[in-house]
Amino acid sequence: MASAVSNSSASSSPTQNLLPVTRKENFSDWYRAVLNAAELAEPSSVRGCMVIKPWGYGIWQQVQRQMDDLFQREKCCDNAYFPLFIPTSLFAKEAQHVAGFAKECAVVTHYRMKLDKDGKMVADPEAALEEPLVVRPTSETIIGVSMHNWIQSYRDLPLLLNQWCNVVRWEHETRPFIRTTEFLWQEGHCAFENAEEAGKNVQKMAQVYRSFMTQVCALPVILGEKTPSERFAGAVQTFCLEAMVQDGKAVQAGTSHYLGTNFAKAAEIYFTDDKNEKQLAHTTSWGVSTRLVGTVIMTHADDQGMRVPPRLALHHAVIIPSGHVGTQERDAYIAKIETLFAEARFADRPVCVKVDGRDMHPAEKGYEWIRKGVPIRLEIGAREAKNGTVTIRRRDQDMKQSTIIKADELVATVIKTLEEIQSNYYTQAQDFLNSHMRTDITTLEELNAYFDSPGIPGFVRAKWSGDAEAEELLKKEKKVTIRCIPTDQSGTEGKCVLTGKPATTDVIFGRSY
Repeated sequence: MASAVSNSSASSSPTQNLLPVTRKENFSDWYRAVLNAAELAEPSSVRGCMVIKPWGYGIWQQVQRQMDDLFQREKCCDNAYFPLFIPTSLFAKEAQHVAGFAKECAVVTHYRMKLDKDGKMVADPEAALEEPLVVRPTSETIIGVSMHNWIQSYRDLPLLLNQWCNVVRWEHETRPFIRTTEFLWQEGHCAFENAEEAGKNVQKMAQVYRSFMTQVCALPVILGEKTPSERFAGAVQTFCLEAMVQDGKAVQAGTSHYLGTNFAKAAEIYFTDDKNEKQLAHTTSWGVSTRLVGTVIMTHADDQGMRVPPRLALHHAVIIPSGHVGTQERDAYIAKIETLFAEARFADRPVCVKVDGRDMHPAEKGYEWIRKGVPIRLEIGAREAKNGTVTIRRRDQDMKQSTIIKADELVATVIKTLEEIQSNYYTQAQDFLNSHMRTDITTLEELNAYFDSPGIPGFVRAKWSGDAEAEELLKKEKKVTIRCIPTDQSGTEGKCVLTGKPATTDVIFGRSY
């Protein structure tokens, strides 16, 4: 990744505004410092939950809007909405699914509260629900009811559904955006006539996610299949997209599952085929959550704060006026610059330019936008107004660097610069991934030594024979898992790094969040 920016400041930008801790000193503390300094999120009064502040929520909205647009262009789904609450009897129909989520489920048992004799709020014993309700950790079971009702014939298939919503999983260890008790996501749920069509959907959605993550989020993700022990609860097959963040750990940025007929059987999703015979539907599910925002932060932020890939940015550029507030010539010039951008477009979106007119020192405002990670800062004062120029500063460069551009060249320069910054962020992340991917480790001793080493280990790509016991032992003793079986298999023969047995399957080992 790009090296940390020097503690020296540009012009009169105050050095105390730098983050209080660096990535190298303490990655976990640095991550929380970025969230705070960039005003992305903060802890809530509910354990394990977070308040997503406007700047952080704006990034999630960009994910939501652009991904939903991509879904519609690719004809992936129709959006719908399903209940937050799931009857326990319904949830329990799919035993393997329940076992996978049982420890994370929040359950509602009463529909009313009351004050006790001490004035404390307690559940009203007279208001117990006849059947407890699970607060959805995922929606396969509740959506299965609708699929059962909506699907009668093969003519009703495929049924392609998606919802944008919140879910609750009672996590023991939490980290804002990456793993929280409540989080936001989209979950797609589809039904098909046969395994072949369902399999194509699983692969298609994995590719849709990869396209979005690489092109919009500037994340060089690895696409692969999960091993049986790492699959989604109740799934026949799970594909995932694994990202490497700046401490060398993996983040599962998205998943796509083939559920076979497991959920269809539990929900009785039958249809009559073209031969008038009764068949079970084959279902899939796929999802991306606010974890993707955390992945972007952990991948692209630096020791000055957040760096937002331009295609995700709420504001592509911020105009920072300098000089006296209300200077007529300067303000008229700024209005002219805003007009120049009126019809400009970047990545199929209007170029969003914000004027920061707050009564603050320009350097103070400038550093705030550095911390928030806005791609471009445009400085305009009396000198620029007089000369018909604009001073440009880029977030992917040292804060001291600047370029002076004539006003009639500004729009084209900004659009070109945004593409360069987007490309730079991806290249830097890809270079980090490449430099922290070991492919020369062939024995268990070497593997253990690598993950025991100080610093930033990263990933290991090696052979695996499919031995589940050895996989589980590695997970238990070293907290290292097989992140995925990458789709780009080499096809070469070798020895399993865990057992020494003959093997041809390449897998990715790593520690994860």
